[in-house]
Amino acid sequence: MWLSVDPERCYGSGDCAYRVPSVFRVVDGFGAVVPGREDGGGDPKVREAVEGCPSQAITVTE
Repeated sequence: MWLSVDPERCYGSGDCAYRVPSVFRVVDGFGAVVPGREDGGGDPKVREAVEGCPSQAITVTE
């Protein structure tokens, strides 16, 4: 799974970074994927973060 966050859609709730800080973080007020963790890192909580994103800014490519 490959992750990306669309900065045009993200409004910076930080929910992704709260749920999976090893994969997501907040940069300049917006969610971002930690460099080198774009593959999701195999963490099962990543799906929860994607589905729970209030702005639906996280894209998953299988």
